[in-house]
Amino acid sequence: MTYGFALFPGQGAQHPGMGQSLFEGSAAAREVFACASDVAGLDMAKLCFEGTQEELSRTVNSQVAIFTHSMAALAALREAGVSFEACAGFSLGEYTALAASGIVSLEDGVRIVRKRGQVMQAAADAMDSGMAAVLGLDDAVVEQACAEVTCGVVRPVNYNCPGQLVIAGERAALNEAIEKCKAAGARRALPLAVSGAFHTPLLKEAAAELRAFLSDFTFSAPTMPVYSNLDGQLLDVSDMPAHLERHMISPVRWKALMATGMGAGLKTGCEIGPGKTLTGFAKKIDKELSILPVETMENVESAAK
Repeated sequence: MTYGFALFPGQGAQHPGMGQSLFEGSAAAREVFACASDVAGLDMAKLCFEGTQEELSRTVNSQVAIFTHSMAALAALREAGVSFEACAGFSLGEYTALAASGIVSLEDGVRIVRKRGQVMQAAADAMDSGMAAVLGLDDAVVEQACAEVTCGVVRPVNYNCPGQLVIAGERAALNEAIEKCKAAGARRALPLAVSGAFHTPLLKEAAAELRAFLSDFTFSAPTMPVYSNLDGQLLDVSDMPAHLERHMISPVRWKALMATGMGAGLKTGCEIGPGKTLTGFAKKIDKELSILPVETMENVESAAK
């Protein structure tokens, strides 16, 4: 079975027990967990299967856990004969796409994601900041609300689907933007359980630290097209350290990415890893998009039929 898109979720999808059925049912998935454990210096099976929601939600843990679960699910899919024409990931998920397409090895993917989680955790711990989902407003109205805030930095950061835009920033600025969005008619404006202003310039020092770390890695040509959520276009791999530095401090343009993929004829796919967030976005982006969530062994078997 061949699908259009292999889609990989970002932070927020983690949950206790993630990946356990894959580990139990797929030799290829077990190999991914073993490799990730060796490289990260963590027992990834124990973290994913037995970790509490609180442990798994810490950025330093969630990023490597989601990456491992997604790569294990991809390995199980490939083991079952499933293939994909292209891949993409949401925020953190773009790193999974790099490994899925061979731009980086599985081992280097673990090393890079582990470092990314560490520098982002440190940045989040150093400031009072957060994120919030705004529902029911046009993007331009949310952008204007953020631009009018004067007490600190707040930016639109995740262009998810029509009527849903996530904003992030310093706590006081974020709260002011939430009130402005509500006053403008937002159906809801909800603070998210994320302790950082991810995808804003507030992470520029963390992004620079990641770029320096990446200078020692080799990035290969992809074995399949990769669409980037930085601009919604095909990924240019000519300067990956610079790209991934910008990626950490720039918005996730998911709607644009999916539109570009659909324009290239990609209308089917699997959301590979924990949760069904991207599947939900797809239903709101275009009814022609058909995305299957794949996070368990049962899902793998269904996708392979």
